Order: sequence, then C-alpha cells, then structure tokens
Amino acid sequence: MRDRARAEGDAGFSAPGVPAKSEISWGGMAPGRLGREDVRTSGDRTLHGGVEARSGCHPLCVSRLVSLGTLLLVVLASACMGATSMSPPAKTIHIGVDLPTTGNEARAALPALNGIRFFVQTHPMLDGFGVDLTVADDAGGGFPNPARGASNVRGFLADSSLVAMIGPFDAGVARKEIPIANEAGLAMISPATSSPCLTRDVFMPARLNPARTEIGCKMAGLPPASDLRPAHVNNFFRLSVPDDLQGAAAADYAFNMLHVLRAGAISDHEAYGQGLVDAFSARLASLGGTVLGHLDLDPKNPDATAFLRSMKEANAQAIYYGGPSRMGGCNIRAEMSAQFGVGEATPFLGGDGIAQDPACIRSAAGNSGGIFATVPIIDATSLPGARSMIHDFKAAFGNTSDFGPYTIVAYDATAVLYAALDRAVRDSGGKAPDRAKVTKDLAQISGLAGLTGNIGFDAFGDTTNRVISIFESGGSDPRTPWKLAGKVDYSARLPY
Repeated sequence: MRDRARAEGDAGFSAPGVPAKSEISWGGMAPGRLGREDVRTSGDRTLHGGVEARSGCHPLCVSRLVSLGTLLLVVLASACMGATSMSPPAKTIHIGVDLPTTGNEARAALPALNGIRFFVQTHPMLDGFGVDLTVADDAGGGFPNPARGASNVRGFLADSSLVAMIGPFDAGVARKEIPIANEAGLAMISPATSSPCLTRDVFMPARLNPARTEIGCKMAGLPPASDLRPAHVNNFFRLSVPDDLQGAAAADYAFNMLHVLRAGAISDHEAYGQGLVDAFSARLASLGGTVLGHLDLDPKNPDATAFLRSMKEANAQAIYYGGPSRMGGCNIRAEMSAQFGVGEATPFLGGDGIAQDPACIRSAAGNSGGIFATVPIIDATSLPGARSMIHDFKAAFGNTSDFGPYTIVAYDATAVLYAALDRAVRDSGGKAPDRAKVTKDLAQISGLAGLTGNIGFDAFGDTTNRVISIFESGGSDPRTPWKLAGKVDYSARLPY
C-alpha cells in the first residue's frame, strides 16, 4: 500500500547461545489491560510540537525466546519490578517513527502507529534500556510530503540516542529519506511501502513483462535502489511485498478462484499502475489466460466507455485496473454497468490503490459488488496466532478505528527491530547499540516468529514472507468493511 504515484510519479538473527534460525518471538503475550491514554502517550515523544518523555513500565516485562518451536521464557527487564515509579530509566534507546499521521493517509497510518506504540508499551524495557518513540508526521495535513519526511529524518539523526526508525508509508517519501539515513547508517523498516525500485534496480522482471524483457527502474522513470544508497550498504527493509507481486497475485486469484480466462486491463498513466497491469497481464498469460486489450487512461479525460465496449464485444470476463481510487479508477466500475450489467458476474480487480477505500465504493455507484483488490501484506486478523494480541489491543484501545490493516504489520516491524537491537546490545557487552551495528543485525534477521508469520529479509531488504491478501468489497455502503476473499503466497516460490 501507500505507493500510489503521488509526488514522484509512482505511486537470522540468532541470540548468543541459541542455535541458528531461532528467534525472539514477541507474539501472544498477555499484556493486561492498559488505559487508552497510556497506550497513546507513554513511552513516546513528538518531534514537532510538545515533547513527551514518559517511559512508564508495564508490570509484565517478559518476552519469549523461540527455538524451532520450543518456547523459553526469558525475563529481559528486571528493572520493571519497580513499575510503580514513572521516572524514566537511566539508559534509554530512542526509535524514530515517520508516518503520515495527519491528512489523507492518516486513516491507515494512525492504526499502524498504534501497533508500534502497543508493542513498546507492552515491552518498555530491552536489555536494561528503556525504549522511547520519537514520532514525526510527514504529511502536514495533506498527502505524504517527501521534503517533510527528509526533514524528519534529519531530526532523528540529531538525536545520538536514536538508533533506528520505523517508516515511512509512502514511496515518494522513502526515496528522499533513504539516502539521508543511508549516509548516517540509520536502519529503516517500513510496514507499508511497496515500490520495487526502493529495494532493487529492476522495476519489472522479464517474466512479469508481457514483452518478456526486463524493465530497469531508470527506464520506468524511477531512481534505482543503488542510487538511493550512497554508502553502498543497504539500510532499508520492509514487511510489504513489491508491487509486481500484487499484479501477479491478482492474476493468480482471477484465474484460479474466479475462473477468468479473458480480461481487459486499464492503467492510470503512471508507473505504479502500468507496473501492476504488466505483471497481471504477463502472469495471466503464463497461466493460460489472455488480456484482450490494454487502455492507458488519459489523465485529462479518464473515460473508459469505448474501451469497455470493445472488451464486451471481445467477451472479456473481468476488468483489471492498475491505479489509485483518486485517479477516478473506480469510476470504471460504474461505467461497466452499461456494457456488462450490474453485479458480480464480471469482476473488477485492482491493487492496493483501491483496496478498502470508501472513495472507491462511492465512485462505483450502484455497481460496487464484485470488486476485488490486492494488499501487499498478509491479513493477520485471519491468523490464529494473532488472536491474543488483537484481543488485548482492542481491550486497550476503545475505538474500532484504532485498529487497521497495518496495525499488526507495524507491531511486527517493531518486534523485528527489537530483535536486531537485542543482538546489537548483547554483542556490545550491554552498551548502547551502534546505528551501523543495528543495520547489520537487521539484515541478518531470518525466521523470526512474528504474528504475521516467519519474518526475514532477502539480500535486497525485501520480506521473505511474501503473502498478498485479496479483499472483496462489502457492498454499496462505503462504511462497510471489505472482507478477506483469499491470499496468494509466494514465500516458497516467486512467479518469475
């Protein structure tokens, strides 16, 4: 999610004495009831505006060490025994958080921030260090702003006790932040960005391009990942899968579950949407299906009526759209009514640019049924291992809007960072972790038992837990939650 072609045209760690592949697992703890105000404020500071440095220690300061399925309870923070005092610990580690907490993306970003805060609130101590968050907004009330994000990272770097950061949400922001953080050796872990060129120099692998030729990032009009890393060491990691896998997953779902053999494809005239359409088209063809035609929308006149008529005449069974709702994408669903009729007989599929977006349902008018969209993360609410955390989270936060699709992913991003911090502290003999060492240890994460599955990173910093969720619209009311329709898992084998 969050790579929607905005500003820039685009949309294991082994603990000492533990066998390789064993990891710290932070899932399934019973943190007890926390007041909503405690969860939202304790243990974090605001970069812009008032500063809070409360580091209240919750009585339950126990984490889990998991060794190939064997749970070993380890007390990491004996300092929490005196939890009645609200004074901050003598030693503190700061973690930066850069998200669009206001404006157009706040609906998704604030629940993600809640997931981060909830993890820190229930794990306030790490190897004798208190953990505080420094939270910064990169939107300023509008869309995520790359310049604002860059300024936030510079603010993080000014704090010598801040050793890593979580975020951002948006690809355009990430492109400005990564080089700044890279030069300083600051590790970044994002729960949401999915643009391929943030982690590699190839925009589209040959087998996901209908022309069967590799498309480089520069050819797609985007800076390659190598240009974003002046120190020539990777410092950027993410838990969402790249966008090319979204397009491929939509094709897999359409072919295998919706029995689509013939489809039309429409893109939004931006790299994000065109990449989704290319991957969808190539993957559908490799499965034995056919994309009958491709329309690249004119931004000044995004009318697809004539194209839809031609797709109806060619017996298309579905329409795939690559692009965001705000580009008028779901107006296409409304336009489909005249040619294909109303209802689910002819599905409308897309990527995370339309997923779970009330604006999409409004634009589709009376034809909002039968809309399917991919999201480049696993839907953790469907996983048994996440139920305890979800229960405890909802007991602590009173509003349904406090929890969202990225809450648990952000929670896991924090757990991954804790694992890297833990090793860095231990390897230094209990001293404050070094930024470069945290980055190195983050790259070595493999098989960490998170709530979203076994977490690790490949050589580029991409997650190896490559699960894409498929959601279906809930009906004509924009407020109705979308329902999980299925998932496509490329963890064992990529589709190219």
